[in-house]
Amino acid sequence: METRYKRVLLKLSGESLMGRQGYGIDTDRLADYARQIQEIVGLGVEVAIVIGGGNIFRGLSGAAKGFNRVKGDQMGMLATVINSLALSSALEAIGQPARVLTAINMFPIGEHYSNRRAIETIDRREVAIIAGGTGNPFFTTDTGSALRGIEVEADVMLKGTRVDGVYTADPEKDPTAVKFDEISYDEVLSRGLKVMDITATALCRENKLPIVVFDMDTPGNLLKVIKGENIGTRVY
Repeated sequence: METRYKRVLLKLSGESLMGRQGYGIDTDRLADYARQIQEIVGLGVEVAIVIGGGNIFRGLSGAAKGFNRVKGDQMGMLATVINSLALSSALEAIGQPARVLTAINMFPIGEHYSNRRAIETIDRREVAIIAGGTGNPFFTTDTGSALRGIEVEADVMLKGTRVDGVYTADPEKDPTAVKFDEISYDEVLSRGLKVMDITATALCRENKLPIVVFDMDTPGNLLKVIKGENIGTRVY
């Protein structure tokens, strides 16, 4: 089967891992993600993944409740490691090899990340799950995703969310919001659209890494994006 992309950086939302639980990790959602990922690896697509940690702890909201911002962000980084371990376990349970690489040295929980290690991993048809954000406070996992996508020389960043693309406003709050099929980085920035934070969007723009925002929670959508079907929103 023809695929539009050869190597992808898949950004997964921590909140989406909650499923219907409202907190933590929904094992059914996790298993569904693992099956979708295994399906595209089976087509020869090379996959690196970054997962957020918002289902467990979010540094920015923690800081608003009185946590020190640096320590709050470090707690958020650890949350992404928990999610990454859970996804690697779900993948291995269905026979898909995966490796967790961490931005901060956390051996033996994961190997210390380098772009060389990540590329070697995906060249072997293993899934490289890159945890810990950038390893620095004050940077989001969106920025971490953009950075890792550029470092592993991905063709595209696939941002799997609960929403089926980029809208003129938040479709969960504004029923008149209109979806874009395509939109430029500049227009995202000028309109102040919440695709990713400004740092991540600027990084993708400077390095010409396109983004596809799509609904990962609908089974089969990841395969549709990989095949080049017109779902979600392409940011270029």
